[in-house]
Amino acid sequence: MREKLENLLAQGRDSALLRFGLGDACLKDHDAEQAALHLAQSTVQQPGYSAAWKLLGKALHQLGRLDEAQAAWATGVTVARQQGDLQAGKEMTVFLKRLQKQRQAAE
Repeated sequence: MREKLENLLAQGRDSALLRFGLGDACLKDHDAEQAALHLAQSTVQQPGYSAAWKLLGKALHQLGRLDEAQAAWATGVTVARQQGDLQAGKEMTVFLKRLQKQRQAAE
């Protein structure tokens, strides 16, 4: 799947949905670095794409880039509320709370 999506990108068929799919495929392949790149591009191309913000935060969290993950999820919560995407908003709110607890435990 990932290879097929990469081929579409190489053919110039770049879009937020394609970048989201690539990011998701990269996460499934345990390649958070590439996932973060594709998902960040997805949010640039379509800032109102709450699912992309959610996965971007997940990729950044896996990379240990906690401040960036927090920022992505916080933006994602705002976007989800604006889009009426209540489920994604709830999930990212939970992720933010878990991240806060993780940071408090590390202190």
